[in-house]
Amino acid sequence: MKMMNLVSGSSGNSTLVGTERVTVLCDAGVSMKKIEECLNTAEYTGRDIDALLITHEHIDHVRGLGVLTRKYHMPVYATDGTIRALSRMNLGKLDYELFRPFRPGDSIQLKDLEIKSHAVSHDAAEPVCYSFTDGVKKCCIATDLGYVTNDLIRELQGCDMMLIEANHDIRMLEVGPYPYSLKQRILSDIGHLSNEAGGAFIRELLNEHVKEIRLGHLSKENNFPELAYETVLQELLGNPYAPDPKEMNIQIAARDTADPLVEL
Repeated sequence: MKMMNLVSGSSGNSTLVGTERVTVLCDAGVSMKKIEECLNTAEYTGRDIDALLITHEHIDHVRGLGVLTRKYHMPVYATDGTIRALSRMNLGKLDYELFRPFRPGDSIQLKDLEIKSHAVSHDAAEPVCYSFTDGVKKCCIATDLGYVTNDLIRELQGCDMMLIEANHDIRMLEVGPYPYSLKQRILSDIGHLSNEAGGAFIRELLNEHVKEIRLGHLSKENNFPELAYETVLQELLGNPYAPDPKEMNIQIAARDTADPLVEL
């Protein structure tokens, strides 16, 4: 399996996942031009994308959806609620013949890649996150969730690579410039995971064969990469798999540039 973060942050999100036989894109939250530039760094193009998966309808996850599908005509997988929400947005003309609706919890089989959708708590119509397996390796992308359920932890067990949200530092958010209502929304059960919550989530998912952990969807205004990293390390102290969490391959998912392609 292969996984590559194209962009991750409050301004845009998109991740490539694939095998030797199929390649999918999870979200298209930046322009098609930016997506193409990021794909090119690993010698991919938009023509190599077999399907587009959407987690939810917020603009930082669907900004490039309209242009990308009009050019490449790839199928788009999203929940019924997300598709209805997309129909009310200004994304240009959408070809609804390309949409493949599903319900949270459903699995999607694309050649040798099994994609499982998982319901999450976020202020969107019908949001999900995804896990992926080729039958040997497993990875997951779990961002934009207000809190973590036991069911989600159980579903995401056994990942070799994971992209997990570490959106904000609570203290920075509380004293920052955001309006009070927005702060409350981010801190709520339908908001985003803090650095501490993201670290606690990762701790629940650790196993002896984790190859890489990426911290994603960092807020530009309410977080710093170094702060997210150090906070997550503190949450992982005393774990049974690595006495020193620094031994783990924990990386910050880049906001504006593609990360290296990881082969699992």
